[in-house]
Amino acid sequence: MAELSVGRKNISKLLTDMQGKKFVIPDYQRPYKWDEEKCDILWEDITSFHENKGVNDEYFLGTVVSFKNENNIDVIDGQQRITSFFLLLRAFYKKLEEMPEDARVIGLKNQIAPCIWDIDPISQQIEDRKKIHIETLVATDDDREKFHALLENGDVEVLPTNIYSRNYNFFYNKCQEYAKNNPMQWQPLCVTILQKCIVLPIECDVQDTALTIFSTLNDRGMPLSDSDIFKAQIYKNKPNEAEKKLFTEKWKELTGICKSAYVSLDDIFRYYTHILRAKNNDKSKEVGLRKFYYAGATQYEKLKASNLIDNLFELASFWLYVNTGVKNDYILIEFDFEIKKYLQVLSKYPNEYWKYIANVFYLKNKDNNNFNEIFVVFLKQLISFLFSKFIEKPTVNAIKDDIYQGCIFIEQTGRLNFTITQTKEELTRFIPNHSSSKMSRGLLLLFAYLNKNQNELINDFEIEHIFPKKWQNSNYNGWNESEAREYLEKFGNKVAIEKKLNIQAGNGYFGQKKTKYLGSKIEVVKELSNYHSDDWNKDDITQREEVFLTAITDFLTID
Repeated sequence: MAELSVGRKNISKLLTDMQGKKFVIPDYQRPYKWDEEKCDILWEDITSFHENKGVNDEYFLGTVVSFKNENNIDVIDGQQRITSFFLLLRAFYKKLEEMPEDARVIGLKNQIAPCIWDIDPISQQIEDRKKIHIETLVATDDDREKFHALLENGDVEVLPTNIYSRNYNFFYNKCQEYAKNNPMQWQPLCVTILQKCIVLPIECDVQDTALTIFSTLNDRGMPLSDSDIFKAQIYKNKPNEAEKKLFTEKWKELTGICKSAYVSLDDIFRYYTHILRAKNNDKSKEVGLRKFYYAGATQYEKLKASNLIDNLFELASFWLYVNTGVKNDYILIEFDFEIKKYLQVLSKYPNEYWKYIANVFYLKNKDNNNFNEIFVVFLKQLISFLFSKFIEKPTVNAIKDDIYQGCIFIEQTGRLNFTITQTKEELTRFIPNHSSSKMSRGLLLLFAYLNKNQNELINDFEIEHIFPKKWQNSNYNGWNESEAREYLEKFGNKVAIEKKLNIQAGNGYFGQKKTKYLGSKIEVVKELSNYHSDDWNKDDITQREEVFLTAITDFLTID
């Protein structure tokens, strides 16, 4: 039976008990992430407590979950706090090292030193400054050696280049500032931190128990992500050290792909839930990530699948390609222009449900020799269905069930079976209501791509008001401001345009704007540069609105 001990220790006791051993941050953990804001919150909390505490008051810092691994202590939960306190105490020690020695300075140094280093049992002096009481082995932390060196030498960098040095500098400057403003209190503050800041260490004798507790706790101010929990569970299931090391390296690579793709690991796990739901014919209400992966005959059973990591890599790489155009070894297909433009249109859709079904389609069909051909058909159908649904009823709930059922149908057949129920006449009535809604950017981008001469991607665009938003009475014959407001936000008065050209066009008269429009690579903008008139009035907006609505409704209702 696993043994569990729960103690109550102040910071001094917690750290000085580490003589001859150290806290180890395992390689599967996430890197140190506290920013200056979190350090500032900790500092303000502690100084406020110190200045207002009663004789018997204590400041509770939370729990530290660990398990004994040979002679060292592996930290499972609490690494952010422990790391920050080592930096804080090292900053105090640095301050003391710079001061003339007297009994109080020597006394404080003798209290802090055994928290950071091993101390000679006879001389009570620092034995070796390399023998620090913490070591991070986090595989994805490129600055871990700088952390170790910082605790060893305490150097203050003028221009810190890593998170450890930045936070160390922060605490060091706070020590200096507090000592200057509170010369009689800064040394007692140090004693308060050592003696009155309390933690509850939970030490387990086996890793499994510690990881179970880990899955239910959060670091102070730094909630554990779902993927952190999943990483620990997958790591735990690896049968030997070689497999654990390989997994750690793969996880680091996966993390890097996600970062480059501008998605989180939690996003990828969420996408993968819809792969599994589709395979299991599951169209029930979606649940939280942790609850989804936890459920099963055994806890976290879904994380034990042999193909899990490969599928996560494929999904992460797919979104790397979609979001950046960058391919890696996990992507064997080449998107053509049609695919890229329709993916870009979908990226303007007001919620992410389109991504769930796109993931299912990709994993199901990626090895098809005709992938580009069937993917274009899928994307056009998806745009038609989702845009039409949102135009009629702009809520997430309107599409949820259809997306779940669509994922299942794709898993079973490899294709999409959505049907557009709205008529062209109905859409023509509904669309003008969305000229200023979340759908407007997607509709205007789609309209730009429906131009038969548009053969380049429109990557960085803004919405240009042909008749300018800023009223200039002198520029418009026969218009008044109330009429301008009525026509200003119509789709017929808007166009997707390059950001630079939008700035250049400004709020000028249409005849002047036309010369700027000529330099555009967006065909619907270039067409405006060749407009037959230098005026842009109500009739022009109305006529262009009709062209817009015809093009959009023709696309959305096509079989």
